[in-house]
Amino acid sequence: MINMIQNAKDQVLALTEKAYQAAAAAGRLPGDVSVRAGVEIPKDPANGDYTTTFALAAAKAMKMRPRDIAEILLENLDLTGSYFASAEIAGAGFLNFRLGSSWFEGVLSAVDSEGAAYGRSDVLKGQSIMVEFVSANPTGPMHMGNARGGVLGDTLASVLEAGGARVWREFYVNDAGNQIEKFANSLEARYLQILLGEDAVEFPEDGYHGDDIRELAQAYYDAHGDGLRDAAKEERHAALAKFGLERNIPRMQSDLRRYKIEYDQWFFESQLHESGYVAGTVQLLTDRGYTYEKEGALWLATSRILEENYRRAGKSEKDIAKLDLKDDVLRRANGFYTYFAADIAYHRNKFEERGFDKVINIWGADHHGHVARLKGAMDALGLDGTNRLDIVLMQLVKLLRDGEVVRMSKRTGKAISLTDLLDEVPVDAARWFFNAKPDTQMDFDLGLAVREDSENPIYYVEYAHARICSLLRNLSAEGHAVPAMADVDAALLNHETELALIKQLALFCEELRLAARDYDPSHINRYLVELAGCFHRFYTACRIKGEEEQLLNARLKLADAARSVLKNGLALLGVDAPEKM
Repeated sequence: MINMIQNAKDQVLALTEKAYQAAAAAGRLPGDVSVRAGVEIPKDPANGDYTTTFALAAAKAMKMRPRDIAEILLENLDLTGSYFASAEIAGAGFLNFRLGSSWFEGVLSAVDSEGAAYGRSDVLKGQSIMVEFVSANPTGPMHMGNARGGVLGDTLASVLEAGGARVWREFYVNDAGNQIEKFANSLEARYLQILLGEDAVEFPEDGYHGDDIRELAQAYYDAHGDGLRDAAKEERHAALAKFGLERNIPRMQSDLRRYKIEYDQWFFESQLHESGYVAGTVQLLTDRGYTYEKEGALWLATSRILEENYRRAGKSEKDIAKLDLKDDVLRRANGFYTYFAADIAYHRNKFEERGFDKVINIWGADHHGHVARLKGAMDALGLDGTNRLDIVLMQLVKLLRDGEVVRMSKRTGKAISLTDLLDEVPVDAARWFFNAKPDTQMDFDLGLAVREDSENPIYYVEYAHARICSLLRNLSAEGHAVPAMADVDAALLNHETELALIKQLALFCEELRLAARDYDPSHINRYLVELAGCFHRFYTACRIKGEEEQLLNARLKLADAARSVLKNGLALLGVDAPEKM
C-alpha cells in the first residue's frame, strides 16, 4: 500500500507549505494566502525529479512575481530528513526538487516488504463493482471481438481488485428472445434436411448458416433419430434449442477457461423472463409514467428521458434538438418483450437486487447507440445509471499474417474463432496483445505473437523475468543469496541506469491507479515493456557478478525487486512469469 511517488508529491507540497509559513512569519511573504498548487514529474530529468507550481499559483493573491516568491520559498526551504537532496528555481518560478538516496531506498523497501501485494492500494476500498464481459450469444462459436472483450474485462476486473474493490465477474447468457428463435429455426431446418433431403426443406434466409448448426443438427439426429419429425413446431423448437444450448454453453465455458477466464456467475436471461422480472420492470417504468402504447405495442419514452438528462447536464435546447432521439419498444404487439426490456431488467437486477455500487460493461463499439438509452432507463427507474453504469466500448480487431488480413482459419477453412486462435497462438500471447487500449482499432499480428525476440513485447518482458531468475540461480550457486533489505546499502545504487530502474519500480503503483481510473488495463502492458527495458539497460551497464560484496548485494537486491514487480504486473494480465526460457 506504499506509493512512493505519491509520498514524494505529498512531501513536496508539505515542504513548500512549511517554507511559505516560515517566510510569512518572517514578513517575507503575505500571510493567510490559500494556495492550490500542483506537483508534477518533469518530462526532462534536467528539471529535477519533481516540480511544484506553488509560486505561480500564489502570484496573483500575493501580488508578486512568481520567481520572486520562489526565491523566498527556496531560502526558507528545509530539506532535512526529507526524501530530497536539493531544490532549485527554474523558468518563471517553478520550484524543482531532486531526490536523495532515502527515497530510492524507500522504493526498494516497499517492494521488499509488500511482495506480491506491491502496487495494490485501497483507493476503491468499500466499493462493490460488477464487470460484465464477453456475453456472446450462445448460438455459435466465439469470435475475435469476444477474444478481445474477454481479456479487457478480465484484466480490468483484476486492476479494480488491486485498487481494493470487491469485484464480481459475470457473463450474461442471452438464452431467450429473437436470437434463440432464429437458432431454433436454423437447427430445425438442418434437422429436417437430414430427414427429408436438403432440396425438400428451405433454409431460412436470416438463419445461422455456419457449419456448427449442421453439426448440432446431426448430433441431435444421431442421439434421438427422427423423434421430432412429426412434433409440433413449438415442441421441436424447444427441444432443438435446448439441445444446442446444452452443448454450446459448456463449450464456451471451456474455451474461456482455456483462455484463463473464470466467472463468478453465468447469468441466464431466461431466468428474468420466467420469474416475471422483465414484466415487473416494465410495469415499474409504466408506474413512473415513462411508457405509452402505440399500435398495440408498449413503448419506453426514451427521448423524453434523455432530454431530461441532457437538460440536467446543461445542454442547450439547440444542442438537444440536433440529437436524433427515438423511443424504444418494450413489449411488442404480440405480447413478447424485446431484448431492450430484458436488458433493462437485467441491469435493474444488478443494482436493485444485488446492490452493486458500480456496473461496468465491456461492449463492442457498434453498441455505442445503446449506451445513453440504457443509462437513461436506469435513471428512469431511480437507479442513477448516469453515474453508476459505465460502458467501455472496444474497437474492432484485424488479424494479420505477413501484413495480410486473415479471415479464415488454416485448419478449418472457416472464419477464425477463439478456439482457432488459441490453437495457433499461445494463450499468454493472445492475452497480452488483446489487452490493448480499448478505444483504438487493433491489428493482431499472428507472426509477431509467436516470435521469440525483442520485437515481440511479451517475449521481451517474460525474457527479462527469466533472465533475472537465471541470474539469481547462478549467484545462489556461488553462495550469494538475495540479502535482507536491512543488509543493503541503497546509497551505493547511484548509476543513472540504477536510479532509472528504481524510479520505474515506483511508477507501478501510479500506473495501476491510472489503469483503474481510465478503465484501461493496457497501462500495465506499456509499463512492463518499459520496466523490462530499464532492467536490460541496468544489467548491461552495471556488473553484478564479481563486484565487491556490498555493491553486489545492493545490485542483487535491485534485480530481485525488478523480478518481483515484473511478476506482479504479469499476474494482473493473467500471463505467466517464466523462470526459464
